[in-house]
Amino acid sequence: MPRFFVGTALTTNDVVALPDDVNRHVQVLRLQPGDTITLFNGMGGEYGAEVVEMERRGSAVRIGEFRDVEAEPPYHLTLAQGIAGSDKMDWLIEKAVELGASAFAPLTTTRSVVRLSGERAQRRQVHWQRIVQASCEQCGRNRLPEVLPTRELATWLGSMPKEPEHGELRLLLSPRASVPFSALTHEPPKRRALVLIGPEGGFSAAEEAAATSHGFTAVGLGPRVLRTETAGIAVLSALAARWGGW
Repeated sequence: MPRFFVGTALTTNDVVALPDDVNRHVQVLRLQPGDTITLFNGMGGEYGAEVVEMERRGSAVRIGEFRDVEAEPPYHLTLAQGIAGSDKMDWLIEKAVELGASAFAPLTTTRSVVRLSGERAQRRQVHWQRIVQASCEQCGRNRLPEVLPTRELATWLGSMPKEPEHGELRLLLSPRASVPFSALTHEPPKRRALVLIGPEGGFSAAEEAAATSHGFTAVGLGPRVLRTETAGIAVLSALAARWGGW
């Protein structure tokens, strides 16, 4: 059944007009009155809905019963990612949503190929949030992960306490790390996990030192050096297997 995100409150038995972007999708699918779809607003759960009007310039549905369905992992994980170039960042965010990431913090670092600021950064944030939305529609998640504003690594680190809060886990992926992934606990953190990954060129030694001074534990993923987009997917998959996210 087709699934669509709508950024408004939903109430059973209400007849509502579909947003323009959703209307375009239902037009492409050639849905007709009487067909059913699923709607969610990112706040948890989903609603069945029946198409009651189908016009090129606008469509309407009647909201059905609420279904308390969730596809979230049993932990909250923020992926703090040094911005990758080309379309790698788009791909990474899409797949990370599928793998259960709860939030994304795009970071500018010393070796970043792409540097974003001002209106350009705001446009990319909106673009990435739309990728999150589309990925949730596809994978069945009913809670929308948030894409945070792009920040410099030093600014982002400075915005948090130097010591992790009780129940919080901070991980820094590094090929220079002496702690192997296998040393991590098999229990998910009670509060949240922060996973920090560098861009294509990795973090500088000074950046890694700054992260560890803010409570991040440097962890390695084995003897092979992974690309930035591979590292994120690898660690999210491994943590899902270890912490019950599957």
